[in-house]
Amino acid sequence: MRRCSISIPSNIAEGSRRGKKEFFHFLRIAHGSGAELETQLLLAERIGYVSYDSLAPLIKNLDEVMKMTAALIKKLEL
Repeated sequence: MRRCSISIPSNIAEGSRRGKKEFFHFLRIAHGSGAELETQLLLAERIGYVSYDSLAPLIKNLDEVMKMTAALIKKLEL
């Protein structure tokens, strides 16, 4: 989970220092890391490591990050 969460901003930062095509690629990697983190959070709840109530704020914040990343990906596709 730490790797996924660190990977999101790290890939965005790295990609922003490159050309548009590479930035697009790094954004997609960041978005994939977000999806991976979401899956791991939900699995942690499902197997009883944490309660959904404790995850709800994290999932809400992650959802916002995923929406922003998706919007930027869509904008660069044009």
